[in-house]
This record gives sequence, C-alpha cells and structure tokens, in this order.
Amino acid sequence: MAYVIGEACISCGACVAECPVDAISEGDGKYVINAETCIECGACANACPVDAPAQE
Repeated sequence: MAYVIGEACISCGACVAECPVDAISEGDGKYVINAETCIECGACANACPVDAPAQE
C-alpha cells in the first residue's frame, strides 16, 4: 500500500530528498506521493518532522 501525505504536511520538502524513486512532488499546499511510483520503503515517513506521510 503506497504512502500518502496527510494534511499535517508543512511543505518543508524533507521527504523529497529521501525518496529513492522520486515519487514525491510539490502539490497545492502540500507535497504529494505518486502511488504508482512509490515502493513503500518508508523513507519519507522517517524524514518527516510532523509525521505527515502514512500508508493508506
């Protein structure tokens, strides 16, 4: 199950640098994860200071 970035996102970009498959991009007010590209590694969740990414 792919990760999804929740409303807690503060658009800091910490998750982007950690994603090994470049599945994260800047969206409207928060970052978004491409579910088709996400490999469910959890690197984004580990890097996030506000625990915004979570598995669906």
